[in-house]
Amino acid sequence: EVHLVESGGDSVQAGGSLRLSCAASGFTFDNYAIAWFRQAPGKEREGVSCISFKHNNTYYAESVKGRFTISSDNAKNTVYLQMNTLKPEDTAVYSCAADQRLPCGMWDFFGSWGQGTQVTVSS
Repeated sequence: EVHLVESGGDSVQAGGSLRLSCAASGFTFDNYAIAWFRQAPGKEREGVSCISFKHNNTYYAESVKGRFTISSDNAKNTVYLQMNTLKPEDTAVYSCAADQRLPCGMWDFFGSWGQGTQVTVSS
């Protein structure tokens, strides 16, 4: 089975940086897409970034383009989200998700999820 564990969330001032990690087990990256999502209280879950090893693609939400970068360390079976120039509106619980069958364009329907890590950005 697929198991995902997020880490790296913290409290940071606006303009700061964080790197989130999504440690995966139970599958190999070459057959999967991995996505980062975020959800703040009272708001809908928002897709942030996605990397598809199956299709060799990366995707970013418009709100984070130029500030966030998704990457992977396949030896550690880990996907990272480097977040720079953080803004208060980036405050949310960040979760990673994986799917073997769906492309990044259908990330809202990914089947396996982690529990999330809290990111708080203060002004």
